[in-house]
Amino acid sequence: MEGYSVTLQASLLMHIPIVYVPYLEWRFGAEDTCLVKVKQLDEKTSEIIYDESAIFRDRLQTDNQTGSLTIRDIRTTDSGLYQMYIPGILTELFNVTVYARLPIPVITRESSCLSSSSSSSSSSSSSSSSSSSSSSSSVSSNCSLVCSAVNVSHVTLSWFKGNRLLSSISVSDAISSVSLPLEVEYQDKNPYSCVLNNPISNQTKHLDIIQLCQTYPAFVCYSFTEAVIRLVISALVGVATVSIVAYDITSRRAERKQRTSPPVPE
Repeated sequence: MEGYSVTLQASLLMHIPIVYVPYLEWRFGAEDTCLVKVKQLDEKTSEIIYDESAIFRDRLQTDNQTGSLTIRDIRTTDSGLYQMYIPGILTELFNVTVYARLPIPVITRESSCLSSSSSSSSSSSSSSSSSSSSSSSSVSSNCSLVCSAVNVSHVTLSWFKGNRLLSSISVSDAISSVSLPLEVEYQDKNPYSCVLNNPISNQTKHLDIIQLCQTYPAFVCYSFTEAVIRLVISALVGVATVSIVAYDITSRRAERKQRTSPPVPE
């Protein structure tokens, strides 16, 4: 995992003392970039030369007793093929894959909503048929959710009901975002969780149905035309209300003024 240290140890050098190996190199990538050269000067002394221009600058360490290579604070860009090379004797390969730290997935409620016709039919249930009433009820009893994670790679996102897998989706090597929908009943009391995982770690987010689904009522959606009509009607009602209140205030003031003014002499 990103941020950890990794040590590569050649199997042959675990059985042969490095003092018997006059020279070795650690190489990286398809270009065979030389990271470290270790030259044995005598039985007690070895010369270790690091490639200071490499992307591993200040993060490499070689053990002059075992020949192992340690990469500190490893990064995803350090993934690739490493070679421990002893001229004329041995080449040993190490394929390293570094995984990024996983974020905790986020569960949100979709902005799905009831149509205005469904809302109207549910409010006037006395005049609707039993079939349309049950249809409206089935729509309003579901809560649509989405679990998502951003800037991830080599991951699988899954929904679980208890320990049972409901659905999952995987993303490839490219850095991308991933999301997975789920519909639950408003009154469902089963434990749900969303899990983001790669081959070496996972992050889990547990679903709080009460907070996401029961706290807020269902939305009501309108078409653009219907929304404009409702807006115009609301504006007209507001103007009419203001006009009535203004007329009432003016009338009361005029009546009060008429009562308090002295009579005009004939």
